[in-house]
Amino acid sequence: MILKNKIVKDTIMLTVMQLFLDSAALVLNVFITRKLGTSAIGILSLTGSFLMLAGTVSNGNAFLCTSRLISEELGKPDKNPNRVLLSGLLLCMILSVTVSAVLFMFSDAIGERFFSSAEMSRTVRLMPLALIPGALAACFKGYFNAFRRSSVTAIADILEFIVKAGTIVLITLAMKNPSDNSVCGILISGIIAGNCFSLFYFLIMFTRHHERYSGKATLSFSRYVSFALPIMAGGIITSALSSTNDALIPVTLRQYGDSVSEAFSRFGIFEAIVIPTLFFPSVVLCSMSGIIVSESARAAASGNMERIRSIARRLIDYTLIFAVFAAAVLMRFGSEIGELLGGGRLAGEMISIIAPVIPFIYLEIILEALIKGMGLQGFSSLNYLAEYAVRISVVLIFVPQFGFYGIVASYYASNIIGNCSRFIKIVRHTGIRLNLLKSVVIPVGYAFLTMGTAELLMRLFSADTASIAEMIIFTALWAAGYFGIFRIFSGSRLSDLKNDDVPKKVFVQSAQ
Repeated sequence: MILKNKIVKDTIMLTVMQLFLDSAALVLNVFITRKLGTSAIGILSLTGSFLMLAGTVSNGNAFLCTSRLISEELGKPDKNPNRVLLSGLLLCMILSVTVSAVLFMFSDAIGERFFSSAEMSRTVRLMPLALIPGALAACFKGYFNAFRRSSVTAIADILEFIVKAGTIVLITLAMKNPSDNSVCGILISGIIAGNCFSLFYFLIMFTRHHERYSGKATLSFSRYVSFALPIMAGGIITSALSSTNDALIPVTLRQYGDSVSEAFSRFGIFEAIVIPTLFFPSVVLCSMSGIIVSESARAAASGNMERIRSIARRLIDYTLIFAVFAAAVLMRFGSEIGELLGGGRLAGEMISIIAPVIPFIYLEIILEALIKGMGLQGFSSLNYLAEYAVRISVVLIFVPQFGFYGIVASYYASNIIGNCSRFIKIVRHTGIRLNLLKSVVIPVGYAFLTMGTAELLMRLFSADTASIAEMIIFTALWAAGYFGIFRIFSGSRLSDLKNDDVPKKVFVQSAQ
């Protein structure tokens, strides 16, 4: 019971934090779009994608590595998590300095070949100033996540974003008619400021809260590297393929017939408006993912398969119920949301069209957390490889023929195939049994039934959904009906999920 309350408390806190960050990020994207234009946001998105790849290589997926390996260390008798953290910091320094040197030496080639602009080489030379502090901060974030100090990581994320966004806004307001290189310099400057401030905050918190251990630790530096390599490989492969996919979209849009400006504009709308909107309702799932990695890693280290089955059963069930409703809402109001956020008719149309695949997208958040927590890194890497192979293939084949609709096809194909594979792997590995009729078909029926009821109530009060306030009221009525009817007619099943066959002592022991 102690663990249940702790997870609920951390999830609520992280959800509020993530809701703030996602809302603020959307506002920032809208600000940049209106100040610099949709073409500029496309260039920024491409730069951010490349920087994410460089960051993943330079930190070795440090947050996940340290979070999982320190969580496992805490479950062992002769533990010393501080030494595991030291190994992570040493590895990150080696990687980040190496990547920074490569970027500096080959900045001209990267600017010309990846960004198709020689001027971008100056922006590439600034990236090491963001990579090194970012890598070290990621290690400390994983450390605090493993210790379940969610408040520390939450505050760090908020402070990092405030500093980053503040820097971007101030420089944007100060500049007039910036070039593409200047636009990217604005982004890099914000990230440098945010990462440095985040590292400074983590150092203060570590000084105040770390404990001393007398154990020798079960992981030496060489063993840490050997365990971290599969985790690193998965993150690097994912980032590399994601960056490749992002770089290909503007190229294939030009093959379709768009100009360079139109291609970057459409890519910017997709990355800055459509994708954040689709992921916005998933804040609670994103908040839980770090906790899930830590909890499933501890259960796996102690051989507690019943605990893992319990976590997997409930999370998959609740995720599908929630995701079906989120998809229905975005299908209903996609056009209005696209116009509201400044993406116009194209953004609204894309949101409505892609919304039906949301259950698969949201499942990935939960399934990947379980997979990584259980140490199935080999499967995760191969599955991501296959998923992005499908996505890139569809982009190369369909975007030159059908334009933006080819991007939609790539999202459908890759998410359905990739997450069906994850689902099958979890079912086979854990032996859980799920009733898709109750988890998928019935929620879909409830969603459309309660939507019709909410529309009828709005008409009875002579209201429609023309204004933002009326949209909010409609969605609130719809949500109350959906989750209310689900609670009434499925109460016994939800009760069964809460009172599963996991012994109560497991919860108490895991919380200590």
